[in-house]
Amino acid sequence: MNEQVTDYIDKLAEKAGQEWQVEVCKRLRVVVFAAIPDTDERLQYGKPHYRKNNQYAAVIGTAKGWVTLTIFNAQGIQPPEGMFESSDTGDRKTIKIVKGQTVDEDLLKTLLAEAAAGL
Repeated sequence: MNEQVTDYIDKLAEKAGQEWQVEVCKRLRVVVFAAIPDTDERLQYGKPHYRKNNQYAAVIGTAKGWVTLTIFNAQGIQPPEGMFESSDTGDRKTIKIVKGQTVDEDLLKTLLAEAAAGL
């Protein structure tokens, strides 16, 4: 795991009201590595990015009220209705996670693995 990404996640705890994001980001990070064991993790454009074979597989982002996970190369995956933002089309799918929301990590891992299989 990349030290810069660890620092990025740990610094989220310094922002008042956003401490919960630390746990969400750590769990998403574990999910990504479980789904794509050979991923290359890096901090790029101020966010944790994950690549496989030099192609983007996923990115974790944060904002004041949520954490997002975007899956790239997602045109072939079939997530349940409403799981991802409705504006997602084509090769990217984004889930927005808010404080207290339960996320099906096993399903996310499956979808990430399916999307990354084509990379």
